[in-house]
Amino acid sequence: MSPRAAWRLEGLGFGEVYDYVPGKADWSASGLPTEGTLASVPKIGDGARADVPTCSPREGVGAVRERVRAAGWDRCVVVDEGRVVLGLLREKELASDPETKAEDAMRNGPATFRPDEPAEKIAERMRRRGAAAVLVTTPDGKLVGLLRRDEAERLAERAASEFG
Repeated sequence: MSPRAAWRLEGLGFGEVYDYVPGKADWSASGLPTEGTLASVPKIGDGARADVPTCSPREGVGAVRERVRAAGWDRCVVVDEGRVVLGLLREKELASDPETKAEDAMRNGPATFRPDEPAEKIAERMRRRGAAAVLVTTPDGKLVGLLRRDEAERLAERAASEFG
């Protein structure tokens, strides 16, 4: 919201008003709460699992593989110290030489989506492309979580039944 809008809201009696400089689109894309008629439409951020395993680029694939499998996952997101997504280790990469560093084995620059994307749209895209899961990040690339296709389809069905 602009400084002028913040000033106006304060004038109307709203006590805690903040000037969010990046703007409304960034606020929504970051998965922050919204209001209005579309606020209740299921979005992919609603189903993204934040407990997806992560690793640093310098970790050895062998150690990562053990941790990922022990947690019941088949992939690991490679992130920097600020949780910015750098790459993805899927089953194929996790099966590589255990001494290989994650940064050398990972798939660079995986596709990412914002939390405010409508679940119906992303579920359809995942079906068309045969994607089992997608990464959900903030606009600045920080990991929100991983959305599995079955969860995206569940959210899409909910949207279809509630919003027709």
